[in-house]
Amino acid sequence: MAFHSRPFSIEELPAHLILEILSSGRLSSADLASLEATCRIFRETHGTTPDGFRSMIDFAAFHLCGNHVIFSSLSPQARKDLAERCGGKWKRVLRFLQSVEQSSGTAKTSAGNMQVTTGRYHTLLLHDSSVYSCGSSLCGVLGHGQDTTQCVAFSRITTLSHVIHMSASHNHAAFVMQSGEVFTCGDNSSFCCGLGEVRRAIFRPTAVEALKGIPCKQVATGLSFTVILSKDGHVFTCGSNTHGQLGHGDNLDRPTPTRVESLEGVVQVAAGASYTFALTNDGAVYSFGSCSNFCLGHGDQHDELLPRIIQSLMMKKVHVVRVSAGDEHAVVLDSNGHVYTWGRGYCGALGHGDENDKTTPELLSSLKSHLAVQVCARKRKTFVLTDEGSVFAFGWMGFGSLGFPDRGCSDKVLKPRVLDNLRSHYISQISTGLYHTVALTNRGLAFGFGDNERAQLGHEWLRGCLKPTEIVLQTTTVAAQSS
Repeated sequence: MAFHSRPFSIEELPAHLILEILSSGRLSSADLASLEATCRIFRETHGTTPDGFRSMIDFAAFHLCGNHVIFSSLSPQARKDLAERCGGKWKRVLRFLQSVEQSSGTAKTSAGNMQVTTGRYHTLLLHDSSVYSCGSSLCGVLGHGQDTTQCVAFSRITTLSHVIHMSASHNHAAFVMQSGEVFTCGDNSSFCCGLGEVRRAIFRPTAVEALKGIPCKQVATGLSFTVILSKDGHVFTCGSNTHGQLGHGDNLDRPTPTRVESLEGVVQVAAGASYTFALTNDGAVYSFGSCSNFCLGHGDQHDELLPRIIQSLMMKKVHVVRVSAGDEHAVVLDSNGHVYTWGRGYCGALGHGDENDKTTPELLSSLKSHLAVQVCARKRKTFVLTDEGSVFAFGWMGFGSLGFPDRGCSDKVLKPRVLDNLRSHYISQISTGLYHTVALTNRGLAFGFGDNERAQLGHEWLRGCLKPTEIVLQTTTVAAQSS
């Protein structure tokens, strides 16, 4: 007997089954919004959703929020505060949670999963588990081998695949694989690559054998040291320890990753020039290392050899969801999308309208009306992304690395200012290096601005870009160029 299929409408499915599909975790906030906008069935409640929910989509978003790792870590009051901050719109709450999660990892774009990290004179781009690099390959940081000193266009690192996270903020790079393995390359004069008693440069990504059997999920590279976060929330550090930035209670360098015994339940790590942050699942921030610019946030300039909780944030009941460590200042994002800054205020890097230092975290009041989802600090400048895809920048222009073409290369921007040249794009992630910046859009486009003297923006002929300029990304293996 022949089987005759017939077309059917999704409306014929039971409402509870539709809700189960919507709440499966495979859909983003943007997917839910598109469904609600294009199909009538998703704009209705069908009598299956509790009172207080606008639609089936809204109820599904609520379920997805409840299962999200950030939301589940919040107190009942913090959850209520976030929902009110988002106007009671659960799709917006979900967008906030997903955007924050992607800000320090891979961003989901229509062109695939992507991450960007910028260093002194180089940029690394992760696209669908492959890594591409450009700029100066000082000490092998680009990962293309000893013969390559510069790449004028993004070139694939052929020895790497299945990468899920990376960091290359200074003169070395670290990568986390899907397997949880960690690979490193670049300057290793202070053991920061974690390969043991080896001080020579590492020109190709090499596995860190000391972490074998310890699945990892995130890395952060400081100036001559590395911080690694395992999947079970433990922190490992290696490299230079002049100021106690490794967190072991002494100033001894570590040639291989060593666990910081006093830290547990860590969900994110960040590395500054000579100091470290560890964010725990209860929203607390621990800092250790150099405090010469008040970067540790404790109100003094004493180095900390062991992780110490930032009391002022805890006293204000601020639940931090992300932290960024600049060279001389720091910035955090809380569970309500508010931004706090502290450290050296030179050039307006803290965004408070002056150049005064802040010894402890201080709320950036000028951004209170915006829901921030990413914070990014580097040398005397700061970027903040909002849930609407806008970019705010402040601090030192630094060869145009703030992205304002109407300001001089050494000007100061003392308060947050939106990047008008990126208004037509939804920015999903941003990374700023010493003198250059790269932003990724939700469509997978990349825009760079600032210094390009060493091709760190992936443009062969431009010396610099005062305004955001699109970067043509190579998605196939490209031969690295030497100079």
